[in-house]
Amino acid sequence: MPTNKNAQLRYKILDRCFSNFKHKYTIDELVDEVNESLSDLTGKVISLRQIRDDIKYMRDRVYYNAPIKAYPFGSGRQCYYRYEDPDFSIFDNELSVDEVNNLRSTIDMLGKFRGTPANVWLEEVISNLEYRFNIKPNTESLIAFENNEQLKGLEYLSSIIDMTIHHQPVIIHYRSFKGKEQNAIIHPYYVKQYNNRWFVLGYNEKYHSLSIYALDRLLSLKKADITFIKNDNINFKTYFDHIIGVTLLDEQTPIETFVLRFNANRFPYVLSKPLHSSQEIVNIGDHTISIKVKPNNELRQLIFSYIPDIEVISPTWFREEIKQKIEENLKKYLTMQNDCIDK
Repeated sequence: MPTNKNAQLRYKILDRCFSNFKHKYTIDELVDEVNESLSDLTGKVISLRQIRDDIKYMRDRVYYNAPIKAYPFGSGRQCYYRYEDPDFSIFDNELSVDEVNNLRSTIDMLGKFRGTPANVWLEEVISNLEYRFNIKPNTESLIAFENNEQLKGLEYLSSIIDMTIHHQPVIIHYRSFKGKEQNAIIHPYYVKQYNNRWFVLGYNEKYHSLSIYALDRLLSLKKADITFIKNDNINFKTYFDHIIGVTLLDEQTPIETFVLRFNANRFPYVLSKPLHSSQEIVNIGDHTISIKVKPNNELRQLIFSYIPDIEVISPTWFREEIKQKIEENLKKYLTMQNDCIDK
């Protein structure tokens, strides 16, 4: 029997069925299992007779010597097929049943982003995984991710990722949050998502330092025909360990301990969803926690997202800063109230 591409695909599917000790596959179920994958991947189906021939071929001592045994199942003459040895596989370095299930879940999650302009590159990755491991994704809608498809700049994401991976310098046209436009040559080192936005960090030739750019503020980008300046100084595995978000204006900024008090209703939420990996309980009765981070704008935004359920206890300078911002904001509401009374 020739071991063509379709035959090898059938053997892989059968091998996984025989290795799965959590399910008892009858001969009809084996036919269905193989045809489900074959029809999706090749558009072809096979007969029950072909499955019986495949089992015979896999049992052949000359080829695989697979210990496939038929066990009585239910009433009548029905039986199920399984390897006698739970550790046996005709393929070396193949995935286990549990690993296949985990991979299927991963493909399901990645598939959420299929079809979006930002993730065309994912289509090829997922398709290759599906074909390589004969896995059909779940067609039910069971998982949802936060994903703002209307966010500007997503059309640049796949290009930025490719350029970062392949060490390709890039010329960007960028508009800052204040509306100032500029051109910059950067050598992309790292791409990160935070708060449903994408950022690229790279070496800026003009400032001779690391710069960060939000993709939703990009106006255009193109390849720069220059030699890539390699990153030899920054370890991005630990770069974000002591900050919230992505902004680190100066690596020499010291780490500080921020003590925060929450009201009784919000405190359990903060315990279940820590503000930072360094979070510790200072006084559970007083609903107080601490985090050890470097101050940045994202920290300030996080604090304000919890108002009025939060109070900054220390450091003093940060408590005063938050207090001043609250007072400035309160003036706007008081002014509006006075305007209404005057009228």
